[in-house]
Amino acid sequence: MIALTLILFLALLFAGMPISFVLLGSAMSYFLFNPIAPSIVAQRMSGSLELFPLLAVPFFVFAGAAMARGGIADRLYGFAEALVGHWRGGLAQVAVINSLFMGAMSGSSNADAAIDARTVVPIMRKQGYSNGFASAISACSGVIAPVLPPSIGLIIYGLLTNTSIGQLFIGGIIPAFLIAAALMITVHQVAKRRGYGALRPHRMPVREIAVKARHALWALAMPFLLLFGLRIGLFTPTELGAIAAAYALFVGLFIYRGFTFGETYELARESAHTTANVMLIIATSAIFSVVLTLEEVPQTVVGYLVDMTDNKYVALALINVLLLLLGTVMEGLSLMVILAPLFLQVMQRFGIDPIHFGVVLIVNLTIGSVTPPIGSVLFTVCSITKCSIEEFTRESIPLLMALIVVLFLITFLPATVVFLPRLLF
Repeated sequence: MIALTLILFLALLFAGMPISFVLLGSAMSYFLFNPIAPSIVAQRMSGSLELFPLLAVPFFVFAGAAMARGGIADRLYGFAEALVGHWRGGLAQVAVINSLFMGAMSGSSNADAAIDARTVVPIMRKQGYSNGFASAISACSGVIAPVLPPSIGLIIYGLLTNTSIGQLFIGGIIPAFLIAAALMITVHQVAKRRGYGALRPHRMPVREIAVKARHALWALAMPFLLLFGLRIGLFTPTELGAIAAAYALFVGLFIYRGFTFGETYELARESAHTTANVMLIIATSAIFSVVLTLEEVPQTVVGYLVDMTDNKYVALALINVLLLLLGTVMEGLSLMVILAPLFLQVMQRFGIDPIHFGVVLIVNLTIGSVTPPIGSVLFTVCSITKCSIEEFTRESIPLLMALIVVLFLITFLPATVVFLPRLLF
């Protein structure tokens, strides 16, 4: 029975069906030929959406959209340019720093990469950068965003595995800075080889940097205020989403005036569509996870890993390689909602910290979103910059290698993830 379900799953997937319909269709085929009542499908789908922490998802989606439209991107770009514009490959360095800032606002690799593709890439092309490299750095720097709070991926992982969302948020901070550092080192090497220069010959005076920081102060204050409130218990991660949405709306409307009251409806409609897509995937993945559980697939996977090794780091390395391969053909969120419950027993068997594994999982799956042939961030950026997939792939190789080095660094050095959560919580 499970063989038929998996065959239908692969057939629908390669036919180009949306992943929610792939999950639902293949799961329904299992229940149609199974004595368990098909009514369990509707019950399980509705039950999976009744979790209180899921309320954070629409709030964070709205906050990210409001931040992107509210004039914050321009101010953060100006501050990033003030900090690293004098470095070799200055514009590409600005793109990385800008992603570090924007990641703490949106929590979405697609949103962050799209902003860079629209704002930074045209300037890079005028300065002599190849379209492929400009597109690749925009996409690869977007990997930073889902690792930082407010990350939708970390929220969903926390719900699926019953892991503290607050600690997951804090655990992503050091890996995000490691990713930024690795990309900036790679940009420096590429710029040195190709002759990409700096935006200006000298460091900007401290007074001018302070002026740029003051202009971006409302944007820069958001992640610090939210994390501080979370740490002292002022609000829960779910309430954090509502606070973030209200803050983003206030700043966009009254401080930066990036949009008007009349545009808030379109903003809410866009956020509702994104939220509905996420919720449908969660609901349908719950059904698919029931199929996997009934067929004891998690136990089988654990058994194979135990037979292969009794070392948790070897097991993590094998899981990383598997996910990197799967990430080239499947969307990251779909993989997470399918595999996170599956790997929960692996974590328990090998004594792997769920905070550590959660951040590793998010980094891994986000790398998959910029790799061909199926990568949501890849297609988002290339559709905006009109870059061919072939050119993007060729130019992204050194950047992807840097990302994979960081992935295995945080895999084999758990302290890079768990140090801050243990210190603060």
